[in-house]
Amino acid sequence: MQDVEKIVHPKRKEAKNVEEKKPREIFTEKFTLIATLITTIMFAAAFTVPGGKNQDSGIPIFLQGKIFNVFIIADAISLFTSATSVILFIGILTGSFAENDFLKSVPLKLLFALVMLFFSVVSMMVAFCASLAMLLKGHQGVIVTAMSFASIPVIILVPLQLRLFIEIFKSTVLSK
Repeated sequence: MQDVEKIVHPKRKEAKNVEEKKPREIFTEKFTLIATLITTIMFAAAFTVPGGKNQDSGIPIFLQGKIFNVFIIADAISLFTSATSVILFIGILTGSFAENDFLKSVPLKLLFALVMLFFSVVSMMVAFCASLAMLLKGHQGVIVTAMSFASIPVIILVPLQLRLFIEIFKSTVLSK
């Protein structure tokens, strides 16, 4: 968002679209939507475990496997970090801030929300890969191919977010 703000005419930064929303509001709403979707998916994944459950006991079939533990931990981390991200984005959207808050407080909240969103995506991909490893045991070629594709969003997200993280960090923490 800051890169866009650098090239946009100052009057356009405060301009509103047909829905009466400023660019920063649209930016924050989009990230809130993404974080909410991840939260919803990971919450459902916790109860719809790979391989299903034993009909008699209700215990997950893969419960004793190490990969199942990776799946559950990654799912829990993704759920926690995406929910934290949603709460932070909503706080930014609905909060009433003083002008000085936009110098440090709001950018730091945005930075933390984006970090949480990033970790939720990474841990969601780990949970996905663990699930595939459990379900496709013995089919290494398929597992490796699927895991390679699952890593693409993370690989794309790192350079995109890293630049934004650095800019926010420099403009808030390192500035005087």
